[in-house]
Amino acid sequence: MDTSRRRFLSALAGAVLTPQVLSAQQATGTSAGTEGSLPKFARIDTHAHVMNHSPQFYAMLKRQNMHLLDINTIARFDRGQEGLEPQQTQALEAVKKSNGWLAWCSTFDPVEWEHPGFADGVIEHLNWTFDQGAIAVKMWKEIGMLIVGQTGKYLMPDDPVFDPILDDLQRRGKTLVCHFADEDDAWEPLDPNGSTYPYFRDWPMWHMYLFPDRPKKAAILAARDRLVARHPHLRIVGCHLASMERDLDGLADRFDRYPNLAVDTAAEMLALLMLPREKVRAFMTKYQDRVLYGTDLGYHPWEQAEEVVKAWESRYSLEWRLFSTDETFNLKDHEVRGLALPESVLRKIYYENAVKWLPGIVG
Repeated sequence: MDTSRRRFLSALAGAVLTPQVLSAQQATGTSAGTEGSLPKFARIDTHAHVMNHSPQFYAMLKRQNMHLLDINTIARFDRGQEGLEPQQTQALEAVKKSNGWLAWCSTFDPVEWEHPGFADGVIEHLNWTFDQGAIAVKMWKEIGMLIVGQTGKYLMPDDPVFDPILDDLQRRGKTLVCHFADEDDAWEPLDPNGSTYPYFRDWPMWHMYLFPDRPKKAAILAARDRLVARHPHLRIVGCHLASMERDLDGLADRFDRYPNLAVDTAAEMLALLMLPREKVRAFMTKYQDRVLYGTDLGYHPWEQAEEVVKAWESRYSLEWRLFSTDETFNLKDHEVRGLALPESVLRKIYYENAVKWLPGIVG
């Protein structure tokens, strides 16, 4: 997973998880269903980072009946994701050995955006990844938050340099997966008691509050919106609730304006839990065709298969309970209830929307 989302997992772990999952001793069930039971239908995790493979891992996916979108992201401060390689080769190997359980989302490096021929080079590279089976392409938050040109101009999501790249994605029928901006805390003073404190303490380069000359969140999201509007026939999936985890009204407005936009839920369960339950249920019901399930879980070469399998299965169980039951959980000083979404909505969030917005994700 990219480090921009580890803080949500650590925050949950510090509250009611051991680690990454809700402790059974800390949860009281009020569900009409069977606690911890698997759904009867196949599911898809549309946001994962798999750079390793093992028989135990693939057996877990089969046991969970869970397909994955394996996303490459150039995250220059994250071990193993500093560049296209070795993660691209690792992802390709994992996908090929998965017997259809993994699909691949490739990416490109935007750092040379001012160089002549940049767009043509990116298109050539991405077309090669499509020939290798990639079904989507990732653009990441360093666009808007970090990359700056020779004149001091920050590279923004709507920069015209991306237009030919996005036009080519549309022609090839591929999906853009994008993580632009970040949660609100990135632009606010650190709260030592807040859930994001450990992350911004350890990765201050992403604490935008320390860099007042960098673009504001509103400016980045506005640039993202212009990108979406300028490419109305390109399918776009905004990661992490499109970085609007506290603003469901604003996200609803985007959905109403841009029919080509959907979002994933990756690493945003904590944010959803802290919002009014009925508001979240109403949002998920009204926009049930626009929300895709995702986790942002990772499997790296230095990790042990047994530990990864345990953590992933626990996470899948937890989030299934949060979406499908009305069990009550204690989160720090808050008591929260599962959303108890209808099965028809769950099928869309966990499977049908992924098939629609990410063609080829299930072979």
